[in-house]
Amino acid sequence: MWIIQSQYGSENFYQSLEQELNSLILGEPNLTANLANISSWLFHAIPRLNWSGFYLWSESDQELILGPFQGLPACIRIKPERGVCGKAYTTGKTQCVDDVHAFPGHIACDSASRSELVVPLIKNGQVIGVLDLDSPGPGRFSPKDAEELERIMAKIVDKIF
Repeated sequence: MWIIQSQYGSENFYQSLEQELNSLILGEPNLTANLANISSWLFHAIPRLNWSGFYLWSESDQELILGPFQGLPACIRIKPERGVCGKAYTTGKTQCVDDVHAFPGHIACDSASRSELVVPLIKNGQVIGVLDLDSPGPGRFSPKDAEELERIMAKIVDKIF
């Protein structure tokens, strides 16, 4: 049984989060299972989220396709450069958006979302998908959130993809 006791805001939160995520994926080779558990853990460990999940690049479709997530139903397909996820995919750079309504081309899957953090998943120099976190609060994500989740996802990608 897993117990999530978020210590968000504590000095060692991200080190603990990394250890917890590593324990979730340890020995599990199935990508879908790993991404499902990671999205759930993040959803419960990071406060004030209304969506946490993954979009994965489909080479044959030439777009991002919805993967495992927590939250309300979401857009299934996202073209490159479209919305915050598309921009993170296209640029290969983490996108931290304080007000999604001010972001040109924002895709409103959940009208309650106000801020968004999207971390590209990079394997062998190629963006293979994105981690997408949404919050109903404006300005929810800090530069530290972006930096730490980018660091953690880089390590996780190497283990599960």
